[in-house]
Amino acid sequence: MTLSVDLNCDMGESFGAYRIGADAAVFPFITSANIACGYHGGDPTVMRTTIEEAQRRGVAIGAHPGLPDLIGFGRRTMDVTPTETYDMFVYQIGALLGFARAAGVEVQHVKAHGAIYNMAAAKPELASAIARAVRDVDAGLLMFGLPGSPLITEAEALGLATASEAFADRNYMPDGSLVSRRRPDAQVHDADDAVRRAIRMVREGKVRAVDGNDISIRADTICIHGDGPHAAEFARALREAFEADGIVVRAPGRGVTSEN
Repeated sequence: MTLSVDLNCDMGESFGAYRIGADAAVFPFITSANIACGYHGGDPTVMRTTIEEAQRRGVAIGAHPGLPDLIGFGRRTMDVTPTETYDMFVYQIGALLGFARAAGVEVQHVKAHGAIYNMAAAKPELASAIARAVRDVDAGLLMFGLPGSPLITEAEALGLATASEAFADRNYMPDGSLVSRRRPDAQVHDADDAVRRAIRMVREGKVRAVDGNDISIRADTICIHGDGPHAAEFARALREAFEADGIVVRAPGRGVTSEN
């Protein structure tokens, strides 16, 4: 059986006069783009031009909703209710769908950003609100989420297709959660190390946690953070390594759960 994996990146996070990320350098190597929707990053013009670039390169697009926190880039926890979370996600997904429709492009997926991603991975009530927002806007959208987390289970309970997401440039806790960005060991800085970890995730379904023990992980799609200092280097290295190792790199497809 041929193994396959999606390579996704958080894109379109620049806004106004501020430039964030290496989108142009990363685009040639990814298969799915998570496009910021104006809360943690992005603005209307950036959303439109990022969709157009993805369309030109044949890259699938998804909404990347976050908390309304430009100053903190959506990475600071906020005390939001499930109702507020639902409304924020309907609003942001709808904004991207509008630009996609204007461009004649289909939206493939939704991936929560930053703090709300981690909050929903630990709190089923927030994950449920996100899943309901996705279903109510467009039940054909694919939900990206941390393997085994409420983001996946709550989405599947509502009949949504899902893709379990692993991270090439982040370290893991023994329980499968991501290491907090406040810790010095949160990120993987070496491209060769990121490549080895990513291939093992796909081939063996395992990753080494920070305590030195292996944990099981499902990797339908692997994320590179577009604002990371090594984003373009990691994207190129991962794409080339996957293809050299016989792993097909492709988008999972709208409404279809990826299977390795």
